[in-house]
Amino acid sequence: MEISFRISFNIFIFFLLSTKFALGQNQIDYGQRESGYTIIENDTIPWVFLDDILVLEKPTFSNPDARKKYYILRHRVIKVYPYAKGVGERLDTLNQKLSIENRRVKRKKLTRKYYKFLKKRFEPELHKLTISEGQILSKLIFRETEMTVFEIIKSYRNRFNAIIWGITANWWNISLRNKYLPEVHEEDALIERILLRAFANNDLEPRKYYYKPS
Repeated sequence: MEISFRISFNIFIFFLLSTKFALGQNQIDYGQRESGYTIIENDTIPWVFLDDILVLEKPTFSNPDARKKYYILRHRVIKVYPYAKGVGERLDTLNQKLSIENRRVKRKKLTRKYYKFLKKRFEPELHKLTISEGQILSKLIFRETEMTVFEIIKSYRNRFNAIIWGITANWWNISLRNKYLPEVHEEDALIERILLRAFANNDLEPRKYYYKPS
């Protein structure tokens, strides 16, 4: 199984010239990075804290068929993730606006606008995507929002619209109630590793901010 982990580290180069050394620290400006330098026996040794690095093992396959299935899944994930990311980002924007808006009419207008965006962005994909791609998209929307597509429509529009969407999706054998559970489902765990590798290789850009309503 491919193992991913984060290593947070800083590079600290030093030379020990004797068993007794005097230690001092001063700050150096490296932009936004925490940095400085240490003085050891009159030698100035600069240091800087680097960003976290994601270390991923290469995927291994038991046979050619497993390798083929992996790259088919990877292609689907790379294709649909930007849609899920967009839905999540717009939902964050909506929730931020709703958190400071108390007027009922204005709140309805904001949610209606988001629903129109969701309908325009997601509904056509049910027609264009394959069944497998649609199922992955539904899961990744849960990953980005912590809500199923059905729950989003029900919460920000109404239950009737959610049911209609669910019926439409079922025509293509896609469930709008799909959850993303990589700690439970093997395929979801594989999708997560594909995403992490794609982020590390700059094949996909992850979301940098998640809004959590209080």
